Amino acid sequence: MKTVFVTPESEFAKRSWYVIDAEGKSLGRVAVKAAYMLRGKNKPTFEPSQETGDFIVIVNAEKVAVTGRKRQNKMYYHHTGYPGGLKDFTFSQLIARDPIAPLELAIRGMLPKGPLGRKLYKNVKIYAGASHPHTAQAPVAIDIE
Repeated sequence: MKTVFVTPESEFAKRSWYVIDAEGKSLGRVAVKAAYMLRGKNKPTFEPSQETGDFIVIVNAEKVAVTGRKRQNKMYYHHTGYPGGLKDFTFSQLIARDPIAPLELAIRGMLPKGPLGRKLYKNVKIYAGASHPHTAQAPVAIDIE
């Protein structure tokens, strides 16, 4: 069996643009779908060590849904690096402070750690509102159940 290396000029390297509307959709379901497509697992040429995924545009990130009492109880933590520097925020505090942060953290946590994960994360564009500047790429809308 021969190993296929995907180069930018090969026919396997075709990368598409997709748009996901997160309004009313579950935070986890949107993040899973985005991470799956960013990684390239939806393609037959998936290779774990190569960047073969697509570009994802997520709109209406501030209107993402969470179930139960997660708005008040789900906690996000950040440490400043100084003694006693642990900061904590609830989901509602974080989304009021930065509307795209919960979705960013969820997607980033599902990507590989290291140089490949950092490179893949640059292929997702998240917007709080319904408009985005990527209409020239003609992204295809994806429906998430």
